[in-house]
Amino acid sequence: MTKRLVLTSPNAELRKVSKEIPLAEMTSPETKTLIQDLAETMKLENGIGIAAPQVNVHKRIIIVDVGQNQPKAFFNPKIVSRSFLKVDGEAGCLSVPGVFGIVKRNRAVTVEAYDQNGQPIRFRAEGLMSVVFQHEIDHLDGILFIDKVIRYTAHPTL
Repeated sequence: MTKRLVLTSPNAELRKVSKEIPLAEMTSPETKTLIQDLAETMKLENGIGIAAPQVNVHKRIIIVDVGQNQPKAFFNPKIVSRSFLKVDGEAGCLSVPGVFGIVKRNRAVTVEAYDQNGQPIRFRAEGLMSVVFQHEIDHLDGILFIDKVIRYTAHPTL
């Protein structure tokens, strides 16, 4: 495992839309190494999620710590439904260090993706996990949380 350099705003690479990863590539040795590197980078940066474009890899791959220090990879994730209810929450980002702000997100989302074995999965994420999936999937589309900030805050309250 290797810690990778996290790109920071205003790097234009963060604004590129990532490409879907082919099924055959999901279980390749190169992809497994990328997943390990992303998880290591996220851990060392004290994150709970990271997207491949943040390390200048424009593939639709995210890593989310789903609890108890259990990072999992999700390939080609997409939100297929969103709750009507929204929540305002403080957000920060490894690619926008030292900046925090309030962002309105859906309280729950249903996500379709492929797991680390290339198997299709569908699940509902609520609360913090919903926010994390929305944030990381935004990265895949070249969107940063600062594009959605309602107001900036002086420090994190998380």
